Amino acid sequence: MKEIRISRTGGGDFTSVQAAVDSIPDGKEGLTVLTVEAGVYYEKLRIDKPDLRITGEGEVRFVYDDYAPKPGSDGKPMGTFASCSTSITGDNIRVDNIIFENTAGGSGKVGQAVALYVDADKAVFRNCTFLAAQDTLYLGKPKEEKVNRSGRNYFEHCRITGDIDFIFGSATAYFHECEIISLDLGKEINGYVTAAATPEDKHMGFVFHKCRLVSDAAENSVYLGRPWRDYARTVFVDCWLGGHIRREGWDDWGKDSVWNTVHYGEYGSRGPGAVPGERVAWSKQLQQREAMNFTLEAVFGGDTGWTR
Repeated sequence: MKEIRISRTGGGDFTSVQAAVDSIPDGKEGLTVLTVEAGVYYEKLRIDKPDLRITGEGEVRFVYDDYAPKPGSDGKPMGTFASCSTSITGDNIRVDNIIFENTAGGSGKVGQAVALYVDADKAVFRNCTFLAAQDTLYLGKPKEEKVNRSGRNYFEHCRITGDIDFIFGSATAYFHECEIISLDLGKEINGYVTAAATPEDKHMGFVFHKCRLVSDAAENSVYLGRPWRDYARTVFVDCWLGGHIRREGWDDWGKDSVWNTVHYGEYGSRGPGAVPGERVAWSKQLQQREAMNFTLEAVFGGDTGWTR
């Protein structure tokens, strides 16, 4: 195992997170542990090495401020994917106690501005925070795009903040006891928590377990989700839903054809936003035996050792 310490004040092996990642030789075997001392690391990070453990000591923020309409090197808008402050594409990674942030501004100002993009298998995030507005957490590109592995991601005791489609992508992702915070846009519709793009051949998309959905936005103004692609799969199990959640729950993005292809479900929802009798007819209120298909073990096919 190799250990690397990163310190903004110069007391470690590197002052830059990217420099530390780049120092790891391609093809290196074994685990690399990156310990990051408290501070704001203003870097556009590309973490492409596998078998990493990244741990923050104190308040550690990975921050950048690109956004989709911003001109890239070719003068054209860089787009959603390129806007990400941090991207992680190395498999078998665990991140603890890091704040990932895109400070470009709110949705009404700059549009999409991703805090973290993940296209990796066996990626674990514990006690992390993700801060942005539109498209905060991007978990894998849709299947038809050039790069997509739709990996397995696990989030525990995390905090995710945004407004429009702020948890989105094609991965299989399990969120355990996370706080999901919808920002207030001051509009009749203040956003959509999820926008899954689950591939047609995958049985699992996003699963939220014992999470809390909270907001200062107006009552009945935020949807649980809408389908970025036609086979989106999103389920909330034993979650607390604030009054900001729309009574119908789900939006079809103007495509009634998805009523027969998406899988949107809830089990054991509680709180003022839990009104099962008013949900759209093409979503599902799960029975207890059906909810057992969305335990951690079931979602990851019994392969859960990497989540610990």
